[in-house]
Amino acid sequence: MKKLKGANMDIDLVSKTKNIHWDQDKCPWNSKDKTTKHKCAMKNISLCKYFKGIEYPDVVLCNYEKK
Repeated sequence: MKKLKGANMDIDLVSKTKNIHWDQDKCPWNSKDKTTKHKCAMKNISLCKYFKGIEYPDVVLCNYEKK
């Protein structure tokens, strides 16, 4: 289980701006695929199958490379 800092509860780890005021890890799938298309969750649309929830404060639980 990976704990990724910086969820903004939309929920993705791709900042729309480079000037955010908090630490933010990169999505391991985006890093692997060299893209920004992967999202942990898209409001009212879908959840990544590796998304396992949120831990206070704003930490994404990700089961990267394990189903």
